[in-house]
Amino acid sequence: MKKILIIMAAVSLSSCAEMQQVLNQLPQTQGIGGVDISGGLKEALNNGISKQVTKLTTTDGFYKNAAVKILLPEELRKVDAGLRKIGMSSLADEGLKVLNRAAEDAVKEATPIFVDAVRNMSFMDAKSILMGNESSATNYLQNSTSNALYGKFSPVIKNSFTKVGADKVWANIITKYNSIPLITKVNPDLTDYVTNQAMNGVFKMVAVEEKNIRTNITSRTSLLLQKVFAMQDKR
Repeated sequence: MKKILIIMAAVSLSSCAEMQQVLNQLPQTQGIGGVDISGGLKEALNNGISKQVTKLTTTDGFYKNAAVKILLPEELRKVDAGLRKIGMSSLADEGLKVLNRAAEDAVKEATPIFVDAVRNMSFMDAKSILMGNESSATNYLQNSTSNALYGKFSPVIKNSFTKVGADKVWANIITKYNSIPLITKVNPDLTDYVTNQAMNGVFKMVAVEEKNIRTNITSRTSLLLQKVFAMQDKR
């Protein structure tokens, strides 16, 4: 259970205070064998935020992280290749970079979605997650938040395109590519694509922290974390 929150913690990146406020409202009696599961979740949250997902909100958080870097969709790879053939490599590079910038900006909006997921998590959910496989918490979070997260991310991504200049860059890219003789013109839905890729990146980072805490005893840096995950170790 605790992992589930560790996961959530990871993703909740921008508003640790908000998540903490919600977690403080969870029943402190949610324990197994006298272990303060609620307290463990709070600590897991802090660990996740500080170690993983917050990295995505920094400059190049996506762009320079090979695990989550947003690459061009298949239909735009020919655009990239076409621009490079006519000596416009710098524009092609900039196009890829601004897609990642938009994702970095949008991830900051994830917190309210994860706050709701914490509120709705039952004790039985938590118990089964704690005793589940190494991605149980990530899977729970993904299943319970994906629809809401998409709805939140999509307009933010769209606004972020303008904020980071991606809309102008890509309008220029598409215009120049479509002007190349004898090519099939393109008109991709970049908002939908980047939204899904940003979500995938968030869950990948959450999974990293969940696996770390589940499998690496030294990452359990407090007595509470040790007690909570010791229950998992004994299954």
